[in-house]
Amino acid sequence: MDKTLAVGEVARRSGVAVSALHFYERKGLIHSERNAGNQRRYARDVLRRLAVIRVAQRLGIALRHVSDAFSVLPAGRPPTRAEWTRMSARWRGELDRRIEAMQVLRDQLDDCIGCGCLSLRRCRLSNPHDELGQHGDGARRWPELEMQD
Repeated sequence: MDKTLAVGEVARRSGVAVSALHFYERKGLIHSERNAGNQRRYARDVLRRLAVIRVAQRLGIALRHVSDAFSVLPAGRPPTRAEWTRMSARWRGELDRRIEAMQVLRDQLDDCIGCGCLSLRRCRLSNPHDELGQHGDGARRWPELEMQD
């Protein structure tokens, strides 16, 4: 019995699109070997790594943080329970901080109705004269909701 999996089998069993598998491979999160026909073949432990990646993404963990966590794992086997505990502990403080920031945002939400603003003096989104535009494109308020490096 072949102990490796074809890319289509990994995609089917993990629920991850083939294009995402290739992307994760380019990012160094997973790896494959090539068979004699130059087809990708994955070790079975890739399924556990993909499960960790999917959980991390659902939590809003950046792939670079997943990569950092994976960098201390031995290749060729899935993470053990103890290794998962260490990985998740690295993310816990950051998630707690984001949850707290989201709760503050939720509690202040009734002061804001989009931008038919009720009070420009108290509005956290107000940006007179586009001052925040000097700091680059995109939203600049509530940076505490972003994962820190």
